[in-house]
Parts: sequence; C-alpha cells; structure tokens
Amino acid sequence: MQILRSWAFYLGYSAATIFWGTLGTLFGWLLPFRTRFQLIVVCWTGFCLWWLRVTCGVRHRVQGLENLPQVPCIVLCRHESTWETLFLQTVFVPQSTLIKKELLWIPFFGWAFRTLRPIAIDRSAPRAALRQLIRDGKERLSSGIWVVMFPEGTRMPRDTLGRFQPGGAALAAATGYPIVLVGHNAGSHWPAHATRKYPGEIQVRISQPLTTEGKTSKRIQQEATAAFEKLMAELPSDVQVDHR
Repeated sequence: MQILRSWAFYLGYSAATIFWGTLGTLFGWLLPFRTRFQLIVVCWTGFCLWWLRVTCGVRHRVQGLENLPQVPCIVLCRHESTWETLFLQTVFVPQSTLIKKELLWIPFFGWAFRTLRPIAIDRSAPRAALRQLIRDGKERLSSGIWVVMFPEGTRMPRDTLGRFQPGGAALAAATGYPIVLVGHNAGSHWPAHATRKYPGEIQVRISQPLTTEGKTSKRIQQEATAAFEKLMAELPSDVQVDHR
C-alpha cells in the first residue's frame, strides 16, 4: 500500500514541477526577484510538502524558528534526502542555494531554477568554485538574500555524518555574517535514491546563530562542525516508521 501512495505522490510532484517550472521559465523573469520567489518557489514547495503529507503521511515538526536572526545569513543544512531541499525554501525566503551547475539543465526544474539566482558552481574546479561562492555569496547576502548550503557535499545515510566542506566557513570568514545550522532526520522517511516514503514525523532542529566576525575560516569550521554534531545528536534516534 505504501508504495502505491509513494507513486501517487510522485505523480502529483511531477505535475507540480512541470507546471511551476514552465510558469517560472516563461514568466518568472518578468517579476521582481522576491515576488518571483514567493509566487513560484514557495507555492511549488508548499504544495509538494502538503501533497507528501496527504499521500504518504509524512509530516514535520520544527524547533528553533525563534533562533533565526532578523536579517538573512548563511544556512548550513544536513543533507539526507530531497525533502530538505523543499522544506528550506519555505523557511529561508528568499534564498540563493549553492548547487552544482548540472542541475540547471534538468527539464522544467532546472530551467526555472536559473531565474532564482542560485550559486551554480563547477565541482571539477574547486578553487574557482570557492572564489565564485565567496564573490556571489557576498553579493547575495548584501542584497538581503539567505545563502543556503549543504556542507557535507552529498546526501548522507541517516546515521553517518559527512566531513564539512570548507565553503561555508570561507564565506563566513570573508563576510562576517553569522551561520545558522539546520539538522533533521528526513532520511528516515524519505530515503535517498528510493521511491518508497515512510509515514511519520520528520524532526527539524534550527540552531542559534554562530558568530563569525573576526574569526578565521579554520576556527569557524571547527565550531560549526562541533555545533552540527551536537544538533544532530539531539534528534530522536528511535524513529518508528511503517515499512509495509
């Protein structure tokens, strides 16, 4: 039964992606950036999360929203599944996401994503990518746009913490903007590279801002890593899911 519900989710998810992707590609460039983000991205992701709850019974609970600063900063999020890429778009508005440039060529999704000012880097050239991140990240932050990154670099298994990539710390050291960490256990309900979704409640934790002004990137990296490990340890480890 759950696999049928998962396929039902993907039917609605795909239709919504095509609809909003086409809308964003054709008309997004006509709208101011913040209006474009609200009408296209927030509506699309909001629908997808609602449809996920209706079809698959996957809900979420967030703790720490009160920790968010009044002005945008750098967001470093745990990467376990596709779920968090949707969720983040509803909280950090508007945002610019660090992505690999290949994502921009995905039909509908990538075409619309081009209009949303992501920081699209070439992973095969890490030094150039880091320079681009710092240059574009400074511009986004100074424009009042959140910069969102997945510091582990790729989706990780539920019980495995990946090594933090240096980009987030380098951007923070170069700009002095604080860092907010986001931890969650979405991989228990939306596993990476899997079709089946498992009902239950995804737990999300948002940290207090980490100050970075006047600190070296090495020190920021150490403090962010330690805070991230603590944040992830606070999540429940005995998640109950229905595997039928």
